Amino acid sequence: MADAAVSPQTDRDLASIAEARALARRARQAWTALAEFPQEKIDAIVTAAAEAATAHAEAFARMAVEETGFGVYEDKVQKNLFASSQVYEFIKPMTTVGVVRRDEARRIVEIAEPFGVVAAIVPSTNPTSTAIYKVLIALKARCTIVLSPHPSAVKCITRVAEVLDDAARRAGAPAGSVNWMTTVSLEGTQELMKQREVAVILATGGMGLVRAAYSAGKPAYGVGPGNAPAYIERSADVKKAVRDIITGKTFDNGVLCSSENSVVVDAPIAEQVKREFQAQGGHFLNRTEADKLAKVLVTPQRLPNPALVGKSAAVIAEACGIAVPDGTKVLLAELDGVGRDFPLSIEKLCPVLSFYVVADWREGCERCKQILRYGGMGHTMGIHSQNEQVILEFGLKKPAFRIAVNTPTTFGSTGISSGLPPAMTLGCGGYGGNITSDNITPLHLLNIKRLAYEVRSVPNRFERAAGIRLPVSAPARQPEPGGIRADVLTNRIEQFLGARGFKAAADGPAAGAARPEPWAKGSAPSVAPPANAVASGAAVDFVCEDDVRTAMRMGTQIVVTERAIITPSARELGEAHRVFTVAPFRS
Repeated sequence: MADAAVSPQTDRDLASIAEARALARRARQAWTALAEFPQEKIDAIVTAAAEAATAHAEAFARMAVEETGFGVYEDKVQKNLFASSQVYEFIKPMTTVGVVRRDEARRIVEIAEPFGVVAAIVPSTNPTSTAIYKVLIALKARCTIVLSPHPSAVKCITRVAEVLDDAARRAGAPAGSVNWMTTVSLEGTQELMKQREVAVILATGGMGLVRAAYSAGKPAYGVGPGNAPAYIERSADVKKAVRDIITGKTFDNGVLCSSENSVVVDAPIAEQVKREFQAQGGHFLNRTEADKLAKVLVTPQRLPNPALVGKSAAVIAEACGIAVPDGTKVLLAELDGVGRDFPLSIEKLCPVLSFYVVADWREGCERCKQILRYGGMGHTMGIHSQNEQVILEFGLKKPAFRIAVNTPTTFGSTGISSGLPPAMTLGCGGYGGNITSDNITPLHLLNIKRLAYEVRSVPNRFERAAGIRLPVSAPARQPEPGGIRADVLTNRIEQFLGARGFKAAADGPAAGAARPEPWAKGSAPSVAPPANAVASGAAVDFVCEDDVRTAMRMGTQIVVTERAIITPSARELGEAHRVFTVAPFRS
């Protein structure tokens, strides 16, 4: 029987899988070199990539709008500049190589260790800005990266990768530090995430993709959906609150997952808020118009219609057969509840807002919880209020890890208008099924090794039974500049050896006396081997390579206890020449 014809899609899937495997191997090979770079060289590479992205911010934005059809060109320019400038300025002073922190009180030294190869999934809603951001934080953490673009944004993401890769390589980055898939399919992306060369996944996209990232068997930073409510409490500056919400919702036509999706208003100011929305370009839909909008905007699967994602309010109204005044910026629909029976209560990636009226902040608190539970757990919400106690209550009670206070949620959550770390990937923590609630930075792509010095002595069970009290460990101290002095090091070595039965040479300098530096001219002190290093009937507990060589010259053996400490080089040399003999067990 003839083989069944292979479909074009199958060919594409196989090509995508093969490309994912090849790029993961290439990135891993580059990482072995990049991981050894000093801080100065890493910083130079990141700076070069950021400057290149800034220079191409407008071109990237134009490509993104033309290819995806989402959003607003001018706003995409600003997002690109946010990634290449504000994110860059934030990560620029970070130490990501070598010792990153010393805790003298606890005697802990922390050392940065990069994860390795990053598999970065890039969405179509924010394609170029997310690609810039992920490349910069990966390189800053000494990680190489493989970008997997959304299929509808391959060209613009590829162009970003090409520009940043060229700049990074000119600054000294190894070939293969920045990689990108050009034949993209779901199968290829899944294969990339599962590759053994991949160390960590940065997944930005829909819930299906995020779940796939978490099931790939690798550490993963996923981002859940947003459905951010904005609560306007009765003490708020209403004019500013409305301006902030419209500003956030219309930025790039609402495609950021942290943009406002609902407005929740205290009843005493509800009419004032409505008038202010109308004055600033908001149009309230009647029930019939709201039903029309819901049928076109929301799919049966309760997802936003891709054809209307990132479109303006006027375009959406026309598509739904709704007449709106000129200059309409956002559409608002008054709703009585949240859930499947209220389609417009979902995340809406366009300038459409649901509108709720509540009796007070307690009812407002519950309504915001309902909205977050319907697709935005752990992500973002906003509150507009001058009452600090109410603001704090919202912070304590809401299942959101970014609560933007008196600022647009779009800008507050990403760190554009707030003091949060500037980022395009926002963790939703346990509420959203994510591993972290942080804004993702280079620090999330680093593991930390720790040198832990003894700060308290612990007796063993024999000492406890005998009532022996151990001396208190040395307190924390500042490290001596230039390392440990030769005389201090020698004293410490003698103390260590003396505790094991070794004695210093009789003609050696007195303890604490000045000793010639080992690198000083004319200093060639002869060090006699410890008296008990060579077999003389007594078993020893410690043997170094010099002891073995002395025994070999003297033609004798070294008697060691069963628990003797033998340095690796001494063991290798001694066993090769049969120098060791083990003493009978001592009870």
